[in-house]
Amino acid sequence: MTHPFEIELETTLPAGPDQVWEAIATGPGIDSWFMGRNEIEAREGGVAAMTTGGHREEAVITAYKPGERFATRTSTAEDGRFMAFEYLVEGRDGGSTVLRVVHSGLLGDDWQDEYDALRRGWPFHLHTLREYLTHFPGRGGVPVFAMAPADGRSEREIRAALVHGLSLPDPPVVGGRAHAEPAGLPPLDGEVVWSDDERVGIRTADGLYTFHHGSGMALIFHHLFGPDTGQAEAAWQRWLAGLLGQGLPHSRPPRPTDTRN
Repeated sequence: MTHPFEIELETTLPAGPDQVWEAIATGPGIDSWFMGRNEIEAREGGVAAMTTGGHREEAVITAYKPGERFATRTSTAEDGRFMAFEYLVEGRDGGSTVLRVVHSGLLGDDWQDEYDALRRGWPFHLHTLREYLTHFPGRGGVPVFAMAPADGRSEREIRAALVHGLSLPDPPVVGGRAHAEPAGLPPLDGEVVWSDDERVGIRTADGLYTFHHGSGMALIFHHLFGPDTGQAEAAWQRWLAGLLGQGLPHSRPPRPTDTRN
């Protein structure tokens, strides 16, 4: 049985409407802060496509008014499921922009878990958009995706492995410093800009790095702005697989006094 849902958020961004439009309604712009590799056919009735981990999803562009409104809708599945996205852009004095996002549609039998995941994810994505517009304006990011199974580890143990690999305390603290050395790439040295129960976000001089765990997997969603990113995806895939396969000690069970972000 399907279940309708709607998530609505609003944020003020430190960029003009034209910059925000480029970030939300063009393939290179979306590549720089959201997920996957994106293609946008810039017209109403065109196709918006996202490819993540070899899986391609397409939607029809239902509204395309440059600088003001961009909306898409996926096709309806056999069970009735679909998703629709709407972005409304409004310029404000001082060079800032208010962006309103409406994500709606019909979810399936496990709608509560899926809805909760979507609801938790959107504040992080909008935070990443803000980081992009603040620190990498006008630069196109290269998306990097990697994933690795957690070999039977619990969610807490996956997180412990990730924060260990990033030289961070558990839980990571926003403002803390992270360090990692993926083979074949320059060391990662950056600042923690997001930390919750599912993901850690790090900003460096040349990229926005996201380390995510869930459903028995560890995942990476990065946006890189450096001059040489051709080997990054394979290098981060090796780093992640090695991290989860190196036999790190299982973390202790949480004590009653433990807290998590």
